[in-house]
Amino acid sequence: MTATMRPAATAAPAVPEVLGRTRDAVQPALRAAVDRLDETSRAISAYHLGWTDADGTPVSGSNGGKAVRSALAVLSALAAGAPQQTGVPGAVAVELVHNFSLVHDDLMDGDTERRHRPTVWALWGAPSAILTGDAMLALAQEVVLDSGSPHAIAAGRLVSETTRRLIHGQVLDVQFEQRDDVTLPECVTMAAGKTGALLSASCAIGAVLAGAPAEVVGALAVFGEEIGLAFQLVDDVLGIWGDPAVTGKPVYSDLRARKKSLPVTYATTHGGAAGDELAKWLAGGETGDEAELARVAALVESAGGREWATAEAARRVETAERAVAAIPAGPREELIGIARFIVHREA
Repeated sequence: MTATMRPAATAAPAVPEVLGRTRDAVQPALRAAVDRLDETSRAISAYHLGWTDADGTPVSGSNGGKAVRSALAVLSALAAGAPQQTGVPGAVAVELVHNFSLVHDDLMDGDTERRHRPTVWALWGAPSAILTGDAMLALAQEVVLDSGSPHAIAAGRLVSETTRRLIHGQVLDVQFEQRDDVTLPECVTMAAGKTGALLSASCAIGAVLAGAPAEVVGALAVFGEEIGLAFQLVDDVLGIWGDPAVTGKPVYSDLRARKKSLPVTYATTHGGAAGDELAKWLAGGETGDEAELARVAALVESAGGREWATAEAARRVETAERAVAAIPAGPREELIGIARFIVHREA
């Protein structure tokens, strides 16, 4: 299949109802938490979260992403037999950690647009982006410790350990930019830290706050780790072949940045002649024009990168589903619905 050919169009998956329901439960607490920040950090955070325009004018509707992580945190409390409100502080915390990472990632990657709007650093500069991200990260810990749960310290530790893993994943991602010998296991380790760690914590933190048994917390954590890797695999596919009108990023954006993403790394290490040619291109210094990027995307596909990433994402979701087989049916079905949505999403 050439880079200009596409599989037959399929209907976009419906957004699970639980995402809207849990967003409504979490948003007031998230806004109240952001209100604790200093005036400047609060204004920039509100813009980044999609609540306001750059001048502070409120925005109607939602422009702040799908809030998958906060939904998982609420569901994890329900899975432990606790009221959904028990998971709300954890939901706020994981949303803040996630958005801290996005603000910093945009700066490190030089991305000037997110969700069809200018990024924080593009509007206010690098120092403001660093400080705003730091403020959100500190606030995440504060929200958990102020939750009133007798298990707040354990949840706070989970937030800290998760942040450390997330940063390690980002460190590896940056290091890979300077290497031409990245292996697939190394790339999976990077993705497990950069994406899997926070989704794992999101799936566990509500149960931790509820004081659930270790086996329940562990099962939910495994579920989150697996869907986190599935999420990153799909994200990497969209980073090459996604529709810019849907993703908000240029076509071939990850190739333009010469990212050692999962499908690219699979292609260079398992893709035969096409993979070897791709590896030579990655080691070179010229990105090339749109036609060249289309040629490189075709190499990734010919070397099996796209097919492997799509199949591996589906396999990870199957593993995740098995991990929560003993979780109560209601929360389990909604967790699985989110996992399947992640694999079939288009942005």
